[in-house]
Amino acid sequence: MTWTLTDNLTDYLATAGGFLRADPVRNTIQLVATETLRARGLAAFSEVAPLFGWWRSSDGEITAALLHTPPYPVLLTRLPPGAARPLAEALVACRRTLPGVTAEAGDAAEFAACWSALTGTGGQEFRRSRLYELGRLIAPSPPPPGAARAAAAADRDLIGPWLVAFAAEIDDIASRDPAEVLDDRFSYQGLTLWETGGTAVALAGANRPAAGTVRIGPVYTPPGHRRRGYGSAVTAAVSQAALDAGAGHVVLFTDLANPASNSVYLRLGYRPVEDRVVLRFGS
Repeated sequence: MTWTLTDNLTDYLATAGGFLRADPVRNTIQLVATETLRARGLAAFSEVAPLFGWWRSSDGEITAALLHTPPYPVLLTRLPPGAARPLAEALVACRRTLPGVTAEAGDAAEFAACWSALTGTGGQEFRRSRLYELGRLIAPSPPPPGAARAAAAADRDLIGPWLVAFAAEIDDIASRDPAEVLDDRFSYQGLTLWETGGTAVALAGANRPAAGTVRIGPVYTPPGHRRRGYGSAVTAAVSQAALDAGAGHVVLFTDLANPASNSVYLRLGYRPVEDRVVLRFGS
């Protein structure tokens, strides 16, 4: 039983890709991130090279995987018993700097304890999130006035500040340059606006399809347009578009500290899958 770490995306997908694709809902972040790296290169998220890894059990089966794309926390699948300590040791040995860890709560706590014991760097809870998968889509009824439309490059000056405001509201641990995000999203029509009376009032994104799964996000409504159903409507529109395009699974994440958004997605037909925690490492 051992961890293998590599900076080679091709090797990672050849070895651990089948494991990740076997559960595309729970592994949506890893799968979308690797699609982005394939499409935009290994510097898609940062100039610091990403790191990939997998855990091979005693019978040779791949039973866990990791992905670290700085500046984000290291992302872990569920960990088999006994895998956390060897992982922390392997990451320390390769001198990897980690801002935090994202995983199921028990796995995150176990890994953080091992990391702290080796590095003296403690972990503090930063965010708890819930993964949802769409069951039967229930469109808002009645819908708010307006209609959805695909965002385009001409909307850059509008959407850029919205992305900055969204990152600030969620206290994004690793917010990216909005210009880079927009370039990426526009390349595959990954942003949709809800527009009423010629004015854009809400935004919803869809990440690159990966293993038959589409993950919705971000979803943002400027403060002056909230509580009117625009966010719910644009989310429903993007969700329906993903289904129409052939997605087998449509998923999204919510911050558990925001009960309003969680209730909105439940009304749209999304159902909880699992909870995760982000632990931030510090002194």
